[in-house]
Amino acid sequence: MTTTKNLLVELFVEELPPKSLEKLSEAFGAEVFRGLKLNDFLLEGAKLTTFASPRRLGLHITEVRSVSLPKARRVKLMPVSVGLSADGKPTPALMKKLQQSLGYHAEADFAAIVSERVTKENDGKTEVLVHEDLAAGTTLVIRLEGAIQDALEKLPIAKVMTYQLADGWSSVKFVRPAHGLVALHGSEIVPVSVLGLTAGRETQGHRFEANVAKLVLKDADSYAQQLETEGAVIASFTARRSEIAKQLAAAAAKEDLKPIEDDALLDEVTGLVERPNVLIGKFEAEFLEVPQECLILTMKANQKYFPLLDAQGKLTNKFLIVSNITPKDASLVIGGNERVVRPRLADAKFFFDQDRKKPLDSRVLGLSKVVYHNKLGMQGDRVERVQAIARVIGQQLGGEVLSLQADQAALLAKADLLTDMVGEFPELQGIMGRYYAKHDGLSDDIAFAIEDHYKPRFAGDELPRNMVGICVALADKLETLLGMFGIGEIPTGDQDRFALRRHALGVIRMLIEKDLSLSIDTLVRDSFDLMSSITMTLGPNAKGTNALHKDTPVSVLNFIYERLSGFLREQGYSSQEVDAVLSLRPQRLAEVTKRLAAVRAFAALSVAKDLAAANKRVQNIMRKNREEIGADLTDATVKPALLNEAAERDLYQAMQDITPFAQSCLTRGDYGQNLKALATLKPFIDEFFEKVMVMCEDKDLRLNRAVLLQQLAKLMNQVADISKLAA
Repeated sequence: MTTTKNLLVELFVEELPPKSLEKLSEAFGAEVFRGLKLNDFLLEGAKLTTFASPRRLGLHITEVRSVSLPKARRVKLMPVSVGLSADGKPTPALMKKLQQSLGYHAEADFAAIVSERVTKENDGKTEVLVHEDLAAGTTLVIRLEGAIQDALEKLPIAKVMTYQLADGWSSVKFVRPAHGLVALHGSEIVPVSVLGLTAGRETQGHRFEANVAKLVLKDADSYAQQLETEGAVIASFTARRSEIAKQLAAAAAKEDLKPIEDDALLDEVTGLVERPNVLIGKFEAEFLEVPQECLILTMKANQKYFPLLDAQGKLTNKFLIVSNITPKDASLVIGGNERVVRPRLADAKFFFDQDRKKPLDSRVLGLSKVVYHNKLGMQGDRVERVQAIARVIGQQLGGEVLSLQADQAALLAKADLLTDMVGEFPELQGIMGRYYAKHDGLSDDIAFAIEDHYKPRFAGDELPRNMVGICVALADKLETLLGMFGIGEIPTGDQDRFALRRHALGVIRMLIEKDLSLSIDTLVRDSFDLMSSITMTLGPNAKGTNALHKDTPVSVLNFIYERLSGFLREQGYSSQEVDAVLSLRPQRLAEVTKRLAAVRAFAALSVAKDLAAANKRVQNIMRKNREEIGADLTDATVKPALLNEAAERDLYQAMQDITPFAQSCLTRGDYGQNLKALATLKPFIDEFFEKVMVMCEDKDLRLNRAVLLQQLAKLMNQVADISKLAA
């Protein structure tokens, strides 16, 4: 008899990796749910809830059948002539087939089976026998075990452990050793076995604060409540995360401060504790002389603390500790954490003090001894290349003054890589360069450019704050793109070891959002030429020459336009709109969004669809008949004397009338008016295609009409290739 109850599964393990805990839990639950659903164990409204704590992965699914639904079964047996005798009775061959393929016993009434469940049908070649019935459902214990095993094998685990089972002989593989398994269907145990464990109803609570050593679960629905009340564990990752956030805010509010916002840290801490208890610690105020980025990073990265900020966002000497225990006297826990963090902060202060004893520019020479890439030379070579590119960009955007500033900032941009602070905390590169530049008496423009030349570091990150930073950031990203593409390090699929997609997107964003009057083609090609003129000091294991591949600029430009296409679609533009604009390869990327806006407005016009179709027709005619025309029409002009038909003369005149206005709109960047002007051509284009034969017998007329269509296409596609808008 089939019953429907809620299902609970819990795998009790040693401490799981905190940064991937939520992902593991979600993947485990989703795979088990999918496996049961595929095998018809779940009702239509079944719902999945996942649980995850440092020592457990769990799931709860509502409305799970104890036996899956019967399935229609249809099996093709054999030709009628082989399976039935002349009087219609089953032959020995058919009876054997029914036993082997469908599990019937030898003593079965095969005549009745054939009469009730076997039909005849023509398969196109001969008449065959087909068996049709309902196969009995499968029990939950059989399918659940397979679903759990499949889910465990598909978990997104970078590395697995191999460990021995209790028998001392067998071994299994999992992310961490597993010590317990629970599987309850309602209140009944589902006796599945995985990882050498057989399911029961017992689990364990908090390592130190549980009320009982072993929790005996009543049923599937009591799991979360029993764990919390008897086991001192908040089983839900989401609920535990919310509780931590609530306690952090409350503790900070008592001090009139606010905790630093860091979702990744909050997720990690949620994966480290089962029963959170937020406490306040503090350190000596003298450490606040160190840049707050250093202190915040060491507290977050090494100790998993939440630094506290004042109303102005300035770091204070207080921090929040998320403890996994709730002692009556928390002073020992707080004191222990304060003792642990003090040496960390002292190290940061020591590094900061030592680094400031040497000016930033004195470290530049040392970059010539640091390998950047064995095919691209040393960091010193890289600095020289970035400098050269930054100088040219600065000259184009702001003349000699900006060029000199960009040159100085590019020279110093990588110098902090040789400081003790960045050696300990690589995440602070650029940031420490700014502090040390200010200490050396350099201007804000130079100091901020040193920090900002890494920006944007990720999607949505802010851009450099000043034009010096823009120049150096562009140069740095172009040098990386051209260098890596030049030695064949090109992203493929999910592989992008040097974050080249991010670098390309950074170039795109700066050109567009800062409205820079730079040609992307010129920018890339000039940068490549500058890089090629600088000799690289190759590493000892480098093979070949220090020359970049000659086709590198073309490859990089194609890559940038591909990234631009994806970026624009993410901004909400349609594929047709993006293709229409980018097919012309506009050189000023800052103009692309203006062109897209004009294309969108044009597409809303009543004549847009017909004009796009006409444009596509023109291009098809030119493409299909280019060889037949047999002439290079690139620089050809229309000969008015050969316009014999009134329709072609009218179209030519309409084009002549509209061209000056369209060109002036294009020149001043009024792309919308340029496209709207095309609407006046529609009746003339319609008349032309209705009454004029382009591919006529007379070669001179044919060539002249082809040139007319070529000029029409150029006129219509100044802003975008509107043929891409045709359905």
